Amino acid sequence: MAASATTTAYFAAAKLLSPSSSKFKQPLCAFSPFKTPTSLFSSSFAALPVQPHHRTRPQYLRFSTVPKITATISVGDKIPDATLSYFDSSDELQTISISDLTSKKKAILIGVPGAFTPTCSQKHLPGFAEKAAEFKAKGVDTIACISVNDAFVMKAWKKDLNVGDEVLLLSDGNGDFTKGIGCELDLSDKPVGLGVRSRRYAIYLEDGIVKILNLEEGGAFNVSSAEDLLKAL
Repeated sequence: MAASATTTAYFAAAKLLSPSSSKFKQPLCAFSPFKTPTSLFSSSFAALPVQPHHRTRPQYLRFSTVPKITATISVGDKIPDATLSYFDSSDELQTISISDLTSKKKAILIGVPGAFTPTCSQKHLPGFAEKAAEFKAKGVDTIACISVNDAFVMKAWKKDLNVGDEVLLLSDGNGDFTKGIGCELDLSDKPVGLGVRSRRYAIYLEDGIVKILNLEEGGAFNVSSAEDLLKAL
C-alpha cells in the first residue's frame, strides 16, 4: 500500500510540475525519487573545482635481519691471559696459561658452547681433530678446544670422541677466559640448564696476536669449521 501511495504522489507531482504548467517551471528530475536532485544545487557550487584525494602509503618500520656480531677481542689484538685446566695422559690434573699456550707459536683456539652437545660433538671438534695434520703442514703448533665446562667433563668428552693429543681439550670452568675475550653466551633461558657458556669461534694466533677471528652468532656453525679456517690460512 505504501508503494502505491508513493507512485500516485509522484505522478500527481509530475502533472503539476510539467512544462505546460504555469505554476512551476522546475525540471522534474529535481523531485524524482529515482534520480539524484543535482539541479537543486546552484551553479556556483557546481563550478567549484574538485581536489583529488591522494592516499598516503603507510610507512613501515624496517629492522635489520642481519645480526651484528661483536666481541671484546678483534683481529690485531693480543689475546688476554687466563689459566685453564685439563687432565694429562697420566690422568693428572694440570693447568696451563693462554700465554704459555700461544707465546712464540702459531696456535688455534676453538671455542664451543658445551661438551657433549650435538654440533660440538658431531662437527666442530671432530673436524679439527681430523684436519690436525693439514694444520700442522701449514705451520700450526697447537690446537686447543676451550669450553666452559669442568676438567672432568672435558676429560670424559675427549675419551668419548676418541680424540688424541692432536687437540688439547681445556676447561674454562669459571668462564674467565671466555669473559676476557667477550664471548659469553647466556643460555640461562634454555630448559637443559646450560647457564652462561661460550659462543662458538675459531681463532688463529701468531705469538699471541689474533690474525684470524671466525666468530659465530651464539652457537651457530657457519664460519668456524676446520675447513673454513684452512681456507683462510
